[in-house]
Parts: sequence; C-alpha cells; structure tokens
Amino acid sequence: MAMFPSFKRADIITALQEQVKTGEVHTEDSVTEEKSTSSRLSDPKTNEEAIALVEAKTTADVQAVLKVAREFHLTVVPQSGGTSLVAGSEGLHNSIILSTDKMDKIIEINKEDAIAVVEPGVVNGDLDQLARKEGLFYAPDPGSKPISRIGGNVATNAGGMSGVKYGATRDNVLGLKVVLADGREVSVGGRTYKQSYGYDLTHLFIGSEGTLGIVTEITVKLMPIPIGESLVGVAFFEEMSDLAKAVHGIRMSGVYPTRLEAEDKKTIAATDKYEGTNFGGANGGAMLLFEIDMVTEQTEKIVNEVLDKHHAFNVSIETDPDKQNDLRKLRNDMYAAVGQGKSLLTEDMVVPLSKLGEMIDYVGQLGEELNLDIYVAGHAGDGNVHPIIGWPAGEEMPEAATEAVTRMFEKTIELGGMISGEHGVGMSKSGWNHAQLGSDTDLLQHQIKSLLDPMNLLNPKRKID
Repeated sequence: MAMFPSFKRADIITALQEQVKTGEVHTEDSVTEEKSTSSRLSDPKTNEEAIALVEAKTTADVQAVLKVAREFHLTVVPQSGGTSLVAGSEGLHNSIILSTDKMDKIIEINKEDAIAVVEPGVVNGDLDQLARKEGLFYAPDPGSKPISRIGGNVATNAGGMSGVKYGATRDNVLGLKVVLADGREVSVGGRTYKQSYGYDLTHLFIGSEGTLGIVTEITVKLMPIPIGESLVGVAFFEEMSDLAKAVHGIRMSGVYPTRLEAEDKKTIAATDKYEGTNFGGANGGAMLLFEIDMVTEQTEKIVNEVLDKHHAFNVSIETDPDKQNDLRKLRNDMYAAVGQGKSLLTEDMVVPLSKLGEMIDYVGQLGEELNLDIYVAGHAGDGNVHPIIGWPAGEEMPEAATEAVTRMFEKTIELGGMISGEHGVGMSKSGWNHAQLGSDTDLLQHQIKSLLDPMNLLNPKRKID
C-alpha cells in the first residue's frame, strides 16, 4: 500500500533547530544510534533509531521539543544519565530523545528549610557532597550514586542501600515542576514536609519513567548528618534462611540500621577474588553487611545478641573509618567482581520481609536446575533481591536465562511481591502489567496515561504496555 507522508525528516530537524533556542540538537547517525542502542537489553537488529537527540538546557527547550513532537506526531524519549537497566530510555524508531543532563544546576540548598532545589541533570552524589558542606546530606544512595542523575532517580523511584532507614527517592521528594505532553509546566507538591491539599500528583509522577511528563525541577529533603560514632560489620551464616531471620531481628530491635545487605556464597567468592581478600573462605552460604549510623552504648550488644541467636559466625564489627570502607567495598564492588569476563543481566524483585529467605533460596535452586551462573545479592532490609545472571562476554544470552527470569517473576508474584523494586519497568517488564497488577488496576494505569498523554507521545512501550 502506498504511503503519502505529509513531511520529511528534514522538516522535523529544521523545526527542532528553529524551536530549541538554547539547547543542542544532534542529528549525526553516530549519536542517534548510540543513544538508541546503549542498553544491554537493546537489540541493534530492531533498527529503532531516533531522529535526533536534543540536549535541553532550559524548560523552554523541553517545551519546544514537545511542540515539535505534537506537530509531527513523534514520540519523545526522556533520557537522563543513560544508566537504565530495563531498556527504559533508549531512542525508539522515529523518536526524539530528550536529554536533561545539561539541566544540571543546584538552584538552592536551604539549611533553614532542610531542602534542596535542583534541576534533573544534577548528579546524586554531587548534591550529597555539597549538602554535607552545610552539615546536611541527601539520603537516597542507589548503586549508581556517583553517576546517576536526580531526574533519572525520580523517573524510576530509585532505591539503594540506605533505603531500609531513609526510604527510596519517593520518600525524599517534596515537590516537582513537570512539563506535560501538551507543553504546560505545572508545579506539584512544594517545599513543606507535610502536604494534604489536592490529589497527591507529586508521587504520581515519581516512578512514572517519563510516560506522564518531563520533570524540570525537583525539591528534595535534606537530612542532618548523624552525630556520634557509626559501626559497620559483616556476619556469615550457613543458610540464607538464618540470615533472613537475623535481618528481621536487627530491623525490629530498635537500633535502626542504615544498611542490611546480603550476598550469597558465589557472590562472596567472586568479590574475594576481585579484591584479593579472603572474607568468604569456608564461611557458609550467606554474608550480611550491616551498618548503623547512630550508635549508642547498647547498639553493639543488641546486634551481637541478635546475630548469636541466629547462628552467625565470623562476625566482624568495625568503628574505624578506613576498616569500615574495606567492609563496604564487599558490597559496593560486587557488580565489578561478578562481571569479570562476563555479560550480566541484573534483576530486581522485592518480596515481603518474611519471604526474603525463601525467594533467595528459590533463585539459587533455579541456577542449579537450569545450569546458569546466578549470583544473588540484595537490600535484605527491605526485601529487595538482585539476582545477577552471568555468561561469557561476547556470547549470546543463554535461552535458559529468559526462562529463569520468567520463573523468578512468577515466584515473586506468588509470594506477594513486586517484579521491580527500584530499577523501574522500562520495556523489559512492561508486558507484565496484567499479571502483576490485575485487570482493573491495569486498566486504571492506562486511563491515567491517556488522560495526561492522549497522543501517546511520551516514552511509549515503557512502564505500561
């Protein structure tokens, strides 16, 4: 059938160049191809290449891109640091990639109100470091803290290792400015720590992965730096079920841990090899890394009692900052350690706290049954499990990996959990809406999307399918 388009690619590029006043418009094939296939989950053979990459510098640039998108009926793919693990921000065929990386101003750090106001391109770790000069800190700490942008953290409701005490991104955001698909910029939330007027639109946009609007400004909470001494420790267990019980005991003890991180035996061995250490040795089947940032006289006694009750051994607790950093590296360098000579697929399920041990054991059994190289770690304090499937670098992902992930998702739902805890949904999980949410809630999600983005311009195929 003959097709008679009303415009040419050159018309789109000209419109973008005319409308985007301060940002940069890139149309080079090398740039659009790289930004369209940067994820390990992207398949270059799909030929889903964007028309242009626009690096916005102002809200007006964002609005200009959306104006062009509406005129030519083009999709817009918001992109921040490009660290998505779920194919959530790569360019689609005939799309415009809208990057907010260069909207990177820290507009305000207000010690009196204990807030910061930032643009979406601000790096998480940079905000934290600047806040610490004022005696404050920004609590969310995803593993990508040194490189991920606050805008991307907001888009996916990023979590991290301190989530057990300080929550995920959603728990630390007070207000947003958002450009809607029709070009309006709206303010939701604000600068106050308590808000109950109107519908809670702030939390609707957080975690929406750029499918409902483009975030242009973010107001976040800042916390005072805890006083006194901190402690960091490791403990080993024969069984992951014992570790899970110890995690629950520490969590319920009243000591309010900052981190409760778990690793299975394979992950410990890989980290030891990478670091040149010998923490694993013959130390059983699971390791718990714990951290408490406000230590009292009773804290260490309580922790030791809980660990002893649940058969922990080779317990090491450090208060010296240098030795604490050595222990933190066991978790912080985990991905680098397991990735030596391998391609990796990292998953992200979260289960009720009482089901953590069962879920981790199930993942280990899957690896044996399907003959897959699976490493298991996670934020044990909030039930977040990160299985990592590895295979030789340069080879195709094994078919068994797809079966393993499918079965992990099914088990997660069976246990009352969610198949994404902090990495987002992107394109890789968007087909699971009905299974995860149920028919009525699935429909409601699509109705919300249709209300705010009736032309389906914003990041289609992601978040909801």
